[in-house]
Amino acid sequence: MSILQAIRSFLFYLLLGTSSLLWCSLSFFIAPFLPFRARYRFINVYWCRCALWLSKVFLGIRYEVKGAENVPDRPCVIQSNHQSTWETFFLSAYFEPLSQVLKRELLFVPFFGWAMAMLRPIAIDRDNPKLALKQVAKKGDELLKDNTWVLIFPEGTRVPYGTVGKFSRSGSALAVNANLPVLPIAHNAGKFWPKAGWIRTPGVITVVIGAPMYAEGTGPRAIAELNDRVQAWNEQAQRDMGSLPPGPVAEVPTEQAAV
Repeated sequence: MSILQAIRSFLFYLLLGTSSLLWCSLSFFIAPFLPFRARYRFINVYWCRCALWLSKVFLGIRYEVKGAENVPDRPCVIQSNHQSTWETFFLSAYFEPLSQVLKRELLFVPFFGWAMAMLRPIAIDRDNPKLALKQVAKKGDELLKDNTWVLIFPEGTRVPYGTVGKFSRSGSALAVNANLPVLPIAHNAGKFWPKAGWIRTPGVITVVIGAPMYAEGTGPRAIAELNDRVQAWNEQAQRDMGSLPPGPVAEVPTEQAAV
């Protein structure tokens, strides 16, 4: 571990935490008076762009986007692999307005949680899996009808770089029931921003946006088939960027009930 990189990582987190406290505090007093889309941009987009800028300056982490032309005009369900916090910064800034699944306990965190609550998140109870799935389906459908992107991390939790988690079907079910496609996204953020530890490594994160995927029909079978296609695409995209070895990959246990 480089001492210089450790110092850079420390400074990054110091500034990230300070900016988060200041921005959430400011948002708490200003954002309630803004319409939702302006509120989302004020709270989330600007701060997430700040986080990405800090990542670039202090951590040496940059990114490249492939397949931007695949983004449809109308918001739909986004399904992405989950390896780090970095992709939440990126996706929240790249797609707007965007709602994602999060633990409802986060909404009670002073200032940070209060600011998040104004962004129409899908806050779930992880201790009640059946209720959580119903919450995702109901709130997600409402958001999609209101032209808001819905981000689902189908693995349910962050998984280490070089591994995959089994994709839950909730995101695919949401897309099928809303008669909208899934926009698949793959990345290798965990290579430079690992799940374990706090030291980050300089490099260029690759984000691949695939073509929208539609279900072939309706009902449980169509949902399962679409979900399998989304996971297969994601695994192949990760192989193409060198994140996964050729051939079948062992799945790691994940918190499926969360998404």
